[in-house]
Amino acid sequence: MRLDALALGTLAFVAPSYAQYFSPGWSPGQAIPTDAPSAAAYEPGTGTNPLPPPRSGESRFSLSYILSNGPVSQLFDRLGINISERLDAAQAGLETWDNRIPLVTDDNYNDLIVNEALTTEEEKERVWFIIITAAAAQGSAMSLYADKQFDQAYNITLIENDLPNVRWGRIDYMNVTYITTKWAVWSPPVLVAVSDRGKTLRFWRATQIRLRAESLHEHLKSGMWEHTPPWQTTFAPGGSREMVMEWQAIVMTKCYNIIRIIPRWLLYILTGVLGSLLMTFFHRGPKPVIAKTDPVAPPNAQSTATGLSTAVEPSASNATPAKGKRKKGKK
Repeated sequence: MRLDALALGTLAFVAPSYAQYFSPGWSPGQAIPTDAPSAAAYEPGTGTNPLPPPRSGESRFSLSYILSNGPVSQLFDRLGINISERLDAAQAGLETWDNRIPLVTDDNYNDLIVNEALTTEEEKERVWFIIITAAAAQGSAMSLYADKQFDQAYNITLIENDLPNVRWGRIDYMNVTYITTKWAVWSPPVLVAVSDRGKTLRFWRATQIRLRAESLHEHLKSGMWEHTPPWQTTFAPGGSREMVMEWQAIVMTKCYNIIRIIPRWLLYILTGVLGSLLMTFFHRGPKPVIAKTDPVAPPNAQSTATGLSTAVEPSASNATPAKGKRKKGKK
């Protein structure tokens, strides 16, 4: 009975505090409400911060929406990373690309280029003109300009229909690892002419070719691209050390597949700590050289060591009384 009384007393004490969270409801005689209740506005300190609705064509479960809203976005803000700006820059880079030009990736490279269904005559004339760009991730002015001129040159080719043996492609440098590593491409933008089913490669950097749509079209139409010597070192396709580049590409791809799983904010922290340790290791100076000094000798030892001074001091002390005796004798 005591437990029941205690439970009833506790319920009577707690019930009024929870009553404020319940609506009295509708009672007979009242008008039927027709307006939907408005959403509660955000008030600082209340803990209610409703997420904004997704943009047109975007889902609440998409990665861009999750990263740019809610606690994930707040975490990036605390780390000093404007994730919304990064996502907008990447989306802007993707939207500027011509969707008619296929993307060449590590997965479809063999199907598109190496194992392309061609006749013997078509195989001899087939050329893939590819741009390796990083506009979607970095948004650099040179990559954006190269992409724009490349797409315009492709459009000129479609209008004039004068290069049936040339196919166009694009490689996103930030999302392709195997191909760029095997081709030893480390700084986009780079233009590549691929022939002989990927066995013959010719490269042009942005400073080695005129990045104008008309110039690129003329470069292909006149056959000037064939005047550029192909890559024929021992590390090139067909070279004696091609397996070195193959092995390096495989290792880099596996490392990239592992690193891409790590959250970007955690990767920033790890690289920052590692960079700080390396800078401290390489910039530390030599250890200070401490000069070797003899230990301080005690007074007795010092007087013994300097035998000359000890010999002089007694003679001086003896000289004073002798002088006094001589004076006394004179008297």
